[in-house]
Amino acid sequence: MLVARDDDGTALGCGALRALSDGVAEIKRMYVAPSARGRGVAKAVLAGLEDAARNRAWTRLRLETGPRQPEAIALYSGAGYLPIQAFGAYVGAPDAEDSLFFERSLGRAEEAREPDPAVRT
Repeated sequence: MLVARDDDGTALGCGALRALSDGVAEIKRMYVAPSARGRGVAKAVLAGLEDAARNRAWTRLRLETGPRQPEAIALYSGAGYLPIQAFGAYVGAPDAEDSLFFERSLGRAEEAREPDPAVRT
């Protein structure tokens, strides 16, 4: 888990990683306090989580978000995450029917990958 704090130690944002399989992890619980939004905290947390994933030799990150979170979708898309199909426990889960799923390769020699046309964004 990563927590972004301001100079006085107040938590501004957080996120966590969960191992899925060899080389693959899921970004969980990305959150930025309303008072800290628009200040680059989400980008810093995401970059910190990506660095932590690389340090654990995870080369691919996946995540789930909701369609009513345009700021999150813009953050992930802008950071190079591409839409994918549901994965893991989300496959067929009734409470994930409306969810959107993204993935990014963290490898140095990232292979360019076109978005899956069957995936809703």
